[in-house]
Amino acid sequence: MEDPKINLSQYEYNFSNSNKVGRLIWNICYLILFRPFSLRFFRMWRNFILRIFGAKLTSTVNIYASVKIWAPWNLEMGDYSCLGRNVDCYNQGKITIGANTTISQKTYLCASSHDISDPKLKLLLKPILIADQVWIAADAFVGPGVKIGQGAVVGARSSIFKDVEPWTVVGGNPSKFIKKRELKK
Repeated sequence: MEDPKINLSQYEYNFSNSNKVGRLIWNICYLILFRPFSLRFFRMWRNFILRIFGAKLTSTVNIYASVKIWAPWNLEMGDYSCLGRNVDCYNQGKITIGANTTISQKTYLCASSHDISDPKLKLLLKPILIADQVWIAADAFVGPGVKIGQGAVVGARSSIFKDVEPWTVVGGNPSKFIKKRELKK
């Protein structure tokens, strides 16, 4: 069988000029109006800046200044949720995070991929949905199109490529079921 040739000079992506301009303006504002305001005192200021760029957040959300957000207009977070230090929110596709959910430091949320069967590697936007009361521990990877059910816990350094059932604990690379999560009464 002959090796197929892939010509990446023909790569296609679907972002409009207005999207590109929006990201340029966002990146400038991120560097000037978001990132320097790292003290906890400025939490509401950071939320305000993100809302100006279309993020759907309440005033109770906590997003650290070191968080990288690709497109604020593709981010939605519920009450009392947190994006910890150095989280990379690569949200070309939409990322929705429920209430009372913590995404710990250095986690990578990736809501896009490429169609590897297409010679032009067409960009695929696949939203991530993280339900209420979820904890994603440090340095985890959450892949495109993943749904993490209510109350789930994702162990540190885990890689999530498939949906996670509600009230379960998963871990590893790739992640595997560890146990059911039960709250003390």
